[in-house]
Amino acid sequence: MNKKLLLLLIAVVLLIGLGVGGYVCWNNWKKSKAGANAEEKALQGAGEAAQKITESATQGALPSIGTNPLESKPDVNPADKANPFKNIKTNPFAQ
Repeated sequence: MNKKLLLLLIAVVLLIGLGVGGYVCWNNWKKSKAGANAEEKALQGAGEAAQKITESATQGALPSIGTNPLESKPDVNPADKANPFKNIKTNPFAQ
């Protein structure tokens, strides 16, 4: 066989293989994209249902949690108020 004919035959087979492979990948990607949209919708619906169930279960059972209990905490650290190094001169050569 002629080398050019053999090279042309290999190139045609490769192009056909790449075309078929590209079509299969594109088809799978298209199907997975449609499946992902359905999964997102199902998860969103499940989230909304869980929110409704939680609201109905806790209605009137829990107090409102609008305040921060640590806002009025006592100051229990004595080191904040007592600094033993008040009159220290700074080093003029340090930068």
